[in-house]
This record gives sequence, structure tokens and C-alpha cells, in this order.
Amino acid sequence: MAASFFFYDLETSGIDPRSARIMQFAGQRTDMDLKPIGEPVNQLIALSPDVLPDPDAILLTGITPQQTLAEGLSETEFTSLFYKEVVKPDTIFVGFNSIRFDDEFMRFLNYRNFYDAYEWQWRNGCSRWDILDVVRMTRALRPDGIKWPYAADGKPTNRLQLLSSINKLDHAHAHDALSDVQATIAVARLIQANQPDLFNFLLKARNKKAVAALVNADQPFVYTSGRYSSDYLHTTAVIRLSDHPQNDAALVYDLRVDPTPYLSMSIDELLDAWRFTRDPGALRLPVKTLKYNRCPAVAPLGVIKDADAQERLKLPLNDVKKHLALLRQHQAKLAKNVLMALERLEREREASQVGLVDNPLTVDERLYDGFIGDKDKSLMQAVRTADPSELSTFGGELNDLRLQNLLPLYKARNYPKSLTDEERVAWDSFCYLKLFSGGDSSRASMFFNRLQEQSAASPDKRQEYLLEELRLYGESILPGDVTG
Repeated sequence: MAASFFFYDLETSGIDPRSARIMQFAGQRTDMDLKPIGEPVNQLIALSPDVLPDPDAILLTGITPQQTLAEGLSETEFTSLFYKEVVKPDTIFVGFNSIRFDDEFMRFLNYRNFYDAYEWQWRNGCSRWDILDVVRMTRALRPDGIKWPYAADGKPTNRLQLLSSINKLDHAHAHDALSDVQATIAVARLIQANQPDLFNFLLKARNKKAVAALVNADQPFVYTSGRYSSDYLHTTAVIRLSDHPQNDAALVYDLRVDPTPYLSMSIDELLDAWRFTRDPGALRLPVKTLKYNRCPAVAPLGVIKDADAQERLKLPLNDVKKHLALLRQHQAKLAKNVLMALERLEREREASQVGLVDNPLTVDERLYDGFIGDKDKSLMQAVRTADPSELSTFGGELNDLRLQNLLPLYKARNYPKSLTDEERVAWDSFCYLKLFSGGDSSRASMFFNRLQEQSAASPDKRQEYLLEELRLYGESILPGDVTG
């Protein structure tokens, strides 16, 4: 096949890919000129009874759990369709904020259903891209020919719904996955038509080797990311501070910021400055992790040499040069101290995970605990093609403890009618513990409490209907005859 884009979008039961689930998947393949190829894919995916959706997510999308059960595929049925109809050689998977959101949900979906979580985006020439960062960098560097929206508070915003509206692009049903896909394609066409050089540059630069070459050239470069303030159009000039402890990543320093206050900080102070905070007065460490394989929007510093660009970004190059000179004098020491702070943070994270490794209640969340071995990968393929009655026989063959714990969940979620009496009791117990462990902070308590809060907030008729459907669904999946 010739190279093609596959634009896709998800509607989900919540925002955390570790615990929430995909409820709608939609996508459209296009050629490299963004002309549609074939019919769109638009599919609901049934929720399993160990998942209670976030009521706020359902009020946004309007998709009820009952609708997914009536019209949707099971997760294993959907993944089979996905690999048959969507995953084709030389496909560029692309969406609007897909790398940080949709791709993560798809990875966890693959992991839960005994597929490799990553291969769909790199094997046979496949790759990924993200239109959101293309939009951000276009607005920051080459805004001509496109109308740019502002939020109610007057700050720049790049929300898909507002961007499509102000440019009179078709987007009839925001937060419907297929409508969002069509709007994303329209926005991509808008940028390709008005700023083709930047569009093509970023398309080619999505390759992690190209990103690494620019980052490791030891020269300042432009970096656009949602982690930077919208006041500066999410764009700044950075320099590589050091390699990151993770593979395929670097720590970069924001040259918008004078490094002087950070040069004398202790390890503890640097760690506190690294941690996330909503305090606008807190001193934030101007260091960010740049991952080469996440298609970061980067460009040579020369793209902002003109005065208009510097004014638009509030980034005088004289300040960049001054801060770079200061940083160069102490870069090795600051890099060493930042890395020590990150090592301490990682030890804290590892300590917080003690006791979770062999806990079936958390196995869905542990994709990133490590890579799956080759032997288990072969067994995963056998699991996917096995008759449901044979699935339990793989438990003793799998080496990875995560896969051992996932196996009975995979069977119960996708083939509930095949459960033995003993397996049914174990599944009901799992659902009960997952939904009710934690008392007042359990998933079930938070779900019903949120329903009450939303019902008391004068909902309109549509919202009343959705809240009632959620209440009925929550009551319908309460495990019976289980004491925990």
C-alpha cells in the first residue's frame, strides 16, 4: 500500500487510560493529500461490568453504557476488527491530541486483550503523528491565512470545536468521535493549504531519529508543547540539558527563564520545583522531558529570527542568548543535580508500588511495568485465537505475572457465557472488590455521589435522561451474593 493517514478519535468512560475504557472508536483513512480513502470506521465498544464510567464523561459524550451493550462489540471483537480493517502497512495514525490521550487508551486496550501494546504504530512502516501540536506550532510560527480562536478569558485556545467554528469548518457534533475525526481532517487541510512548508516539515520531523538529531546538536531550538503557557502560544526556545534516565528522551531547559535561581538549589529544592503544583506563585523548574518517540513539534531557532515572531512569542532572542551563556557556565552541575532529583522521585514512585505487583485489582494499570518477553508474545497470539474453553490452560505457561492475572479477566470480560461456576464466583468477587473496596472512596461510592451532585445541579432534560440511565446501569451491575 501507498502511505496513508488514518485519522482517529475516541470517546471514553473517563480520562485515565489505566482505568477508563473506550466507548466509541471512529476513524477515516486518507491519502497523503488528505482525500478520503474508503468508508469511515465508527464502532461502539461494550463496557464490562467491572467498570463504572465517570458521569461527567457521559454527560459530555451522551453515550450511555446501555448503548454500548446493545450496539457495541466486546473489546476482543473490536481489536480483531481493528487489526483486520485499520492496521495496514505504512499507515500514519493521527488525531487531535492523540499521542497524549487516544494512543494511550489504545495501548492499554491492546495490553488487556493480549496484543503487543506498541507494534500497531511501528511495524510494517506504520508511525504516528498529532495534529494538535501542528496547530500549536502553526499558530506560534506561521499564523497567516488561518483564523485563531480565543477563550472567554481572552487567552489563546486551540480547542478543536472553536478552531473549526471560527474557520467555518464542518463540525456538527463535537465530542462525537466521527465528527471530531472529520473536523481534525478539515483542520489538517486548512494548515496544509495555507502553510504547506511547515506542515510538510513537521510531518517529516515526526521521526524520532530526526528529533534526536536536532535535540543533540547542542544548539538552542524551538519547542512547542502544551506544557508551556498559552500566553506564549505554548512555544519557547530550549537547549538540551542532559540525557534523560529513560531511553529515547532528553531533559531540555527553557531559555525563556533566567537559570540563576536554580543553580544554587539543593536536590530537595529542585525536586519540589519539579513537582506539579497549581500554585501560580510557586517557583517551577524550567526543565522538561522531551521524548523523541512522541512526535514533539521542534524546529531550528532560525524560524523565529524575525521581530514579529519574537514579539508574538514574547521571546526576545537577546534574552535567549543571555540565559544560554549563564547556563553554559553551570550546565554540568545543574544537570547532575536535576538527575539526582529525578532518581529520588523514581525511588518514591517505586516505593508507592510495593504490594501492587501481584494484585489482580491493579493489573489493568501496569502496562508500563516492563516489556513482554518473546515467549509470552507467542503465547499471547495463541490466547487470542484459542477457544474460550481452552483459555484457562494458558495460565501455567505464561511467564509474565501481569499476563497470568489478566488471563481470567480477559475471559470473563469477553466470553462471560463460557465461565465455569468457579470462574463466575471469582469474577463476581473481583468486580465487587474493584468497585467497593475503599469504603467511602470506592469507585461505586464516588460514582453514586457524583450522580447526586449532578442531579442537584439543575440538569436539563438531556442530562436528566443520561443521569437516570447511569443510575440504572450502576444498580444493574452491583455484584450479588458476594461478601468480599
